[in-house]
Amino acid sequence: MQRIQASDYHDIAKPTDPRLSPDGDRVAFVRTVPDDEESVEATVYVVPTDGSEPARRFTLAEGVDAEPRWSPDGDRLAFTSTRGADDDRQQLWVLPVDGGEARQVTDVVGGVSSIDWSPDGSRIAFVQSVTEEDRAEKRDRRVDEEYEPDEPDPRVIDRTVYRSMQKYFDGRRSHVYVLDLEAEQEGDDRDEQGGPITAISPTIEGDADFNGPAWGDDSTLYFTQSAGDDPDDSLEYGILAYDTDAEEVERLHRTTGWGTGLAATTDGSVAFVHVEAEQASLQQADLHVIDAAQAAGTDDPADVEVTDVTAGLDRTLGYGAAPRWGPDEEALYFTTPDEGKTAVWTVPGDGSDDPARLVREGTLAGMDVGASAAGSGGDGPGGVSGSDADSEDVAVAVAMSQWDHPGDVFVSPGGGTEELDRLTALNDAYLESVHVGEPEPLAFESEQGPVEGWVLTPPGFAPEGSYPLLVEIHGGPHAMWSTSGTMWHEFQTLAARGYVVFWSNPRGSAGYGEEYMQAIEREWGEATLTDVMAGVREVADREYVDESYVFLTGGSFGGFMTGWTVGNTDYFRAAVSQRGVYHLAGFYGSTDGAYKLVEGDFDTTPWEEPEFLWEQSPAGHAHEVETPTLLIHSEDDYRTPISDAELFYRILRKNDVETRFVRYPREGHELSRSGEPGHVVDRIERIARWFDGYSEYHDVPKALERGDDGLSAADAGEEDEA
Repeated sequence: MQRIQASDYHDIAKPTDPRLSPDGDRVAFVRTVPDDEESVEATVYVVPTDGSEPARRFTLAEGVDAEPRWSPDGDRLAFTSTRGADDDRQQLWVLPVDGGEARQVTDVVGGVSSIDWSPDGSRIAFVQSVTEEDRAEKRDRRVDEEYEPDEPDPRVIDRTVYRSMQKYFDGRRSHVYVLDLEAEQEGDDRDEQGGPITAISPTIEGDADFNGPAWGDDSTLYFTQSAGDDPDDSLEYGILAYDTDAEEVERLHRTTGWGTGLAATTDGSVAFVHVEAEQASLQQADLHVIDAAQAAGTDDPADVEVTDVTAGLDRTLGYGAAPRWGPDEEALYFTTPDEGKTAVWTVPGDGSDDPARLVREGTLAGMDVGASAAGSGGDGPGGVSGSDADSEDVAVAVAMSQWDHPGDVFVSPGGGTEELDRLTALNDAYLESVHVGEPEPLAFESEQGPVEGWVLTPPGFAPEGSYPLLVEIHGGPHAMWSTSGTMWHEFQTLAARGYVVFWSNPRGSAGYGEEYMQAIEREWGEATLTDVMAGVREVADREYVDESYVFLTGGSFGGFMTGWTVGNTDYFRAAVSQRGVYHLAGFYGSTDGAYKLVEGDFDTTPWEEPEFLWEQSPAGHAHEVETPTLLIHSEDDYRTPISDAELFYRILRKNDVETRFVRYPREGHELSRSGEPGHVVDRIERIARWFDGYSEYHDVPKALERGDDGLSAADAGEEDEA
């Protein structure tokens, strides 16, 4: 068996966004795999839920596809794609399921996302981001082929939050539109309001973002509107209903939250995510439900009858999988992080019973529910048991990774079964050729209480041997790690390089309840480090771990913690800090909406307690660092802007610390998860090379003495020159 390498990233396919067909016979999903050093291939695949056939590609391998959505009668599949475009704007396509070519049905300036079919299948709602000028010139209906947007020069800023992740907003706001498919096919004039695309939210006064379109019945579309005196500086959002017959909008409710979308029934029950506004970043997200008819009859949001269906559940709603109503529109389905795994829950929409856990397995990259296919026997390639509640005749489809694979599609076919049937084998050929280690669960005690972690040993591990230890700290800070997910390849690669790898979910992590998540209030550094070091010392006490060679890395909040740790202890032989927050006041001013972490987690602002925030920042202790520290950052990261890393690096250089600063162009905060494949590989290789150079277990010079020797990117360049 071969050892996993960083360059294996090019061979790993990952599934996301599974969607059950209306009859429950098939699941559509997006399969993503690196295409070359700079791009990925993302195409729609379809697999039968009875496991009778392997998954097959359903769309052309051209451009990047996303959001596969079945029409209500299952005869068409809508999806977004960059196919045929020379930029990254997604457009809407519709593909006949029984054969034929996909047809592009939009060509709008703002791209297409958040698509949703009307119940009768005649219309599709979507969101695009546009400027007032785009709307005035009607480029939000159709953009001319020769149109080229101008890059702002100078860029004039009039908003509190003016960029996010990798892009500036440049006057754009997200708006909701509806496409009439019959009118589009008949070739109606797109330049007129009476054409196939109807602007819904641009008719509403106010400078705001509109998102989350969800159809109720055929004539009612629900969506959200950012609210507050300054919508950029507020977690308030409104829930609106658009009557397509009367062409009128009615405001139903106002709430607070991070806005992860709506779920609606044909009789007007609307589910949405709520987060308490006070120190919101420390609060768990709950699932609320209102009755649209009752809400429409009130003038004051306080008079709306709200049902908190997760009030008795000490978990926060999960990211990346919006709540779903079941096929009977009586029960809701949602996900939560849950003690190192992802759980799927169901709860009556009227709140008459507590949530029941259906699945608790792996890490999910999407979830859907629908009617169970008649006669589904669960004869797929393999099954896993993960149910804590009796299943009803409802199918649950998930895209999931586990310790032994980086991602496949599973379905719980209903009919009382307690298993998830594995429908795909996306990486089996690759997995048969490499050694995949099984992480060991580790429950340990910190002075703050119990903590959960994992230990992964190298291939050929011998308990009587001696190994260096590599410690990873997760981001968030209110994230949660497991044995799978986006870190699967990195953990396995570093173990294959001969390191014992340890990671954990210290206090602050989601998935362990509200009290656990809030335990790092006003002290990210010390509270987290107390738990992490308790686990490190327990692992380091094992006879096979050489405590002289313990290394540390982490990204985002994990980068914060890496910087904090090396400024407060010399325990680690070397460190790699990635995309970190190093100066809380600087982060407050330069990040996107994530500045709410300072207001929430620290309950302060830079002008109220400047000295406190400096003392709580890694930069405030950087002059004490002696640990050789590599800094990795993306140049277009607007979540944790690179200026923080520049400050930390400068302080290390001024204090004669062995350091290097690696900057990735064209990359944002998601480099490690969805960056250019060549950059993803290079990042992992540089982490390993930095540690190898300070370890007696690797007979190589320090990275500072090696240049680009041995890096895949350098090797590829030499091949190109040859």
